[in-house]
Amino acid sequence: MKKRFNSYKFQKWTRNASAVCAQFIIPLTIFQAVRTVFFPTTFDVLLLTLLIILAAAVYLEWV
Repeated sequence: MKKRFNSYKFQKWTRNASAVCAQFIIPLTIFQAVRTVFFPTTFDVLLLTLLIILAAAVYLEWV
């Protein structure tokens, strides 16, 4: 799959922020999924959906 952008165009701090986000998004998503199973509120479901979309975006390099 061809990348649409060159990651070296970004500043160093944006590349670092993306790397940090990639490291923490999956554990946060798993924690939120477990929390949603035990305490299902509307906010928890929406937050879990947002985290899943963000995890997909980071790992598929959409952002």
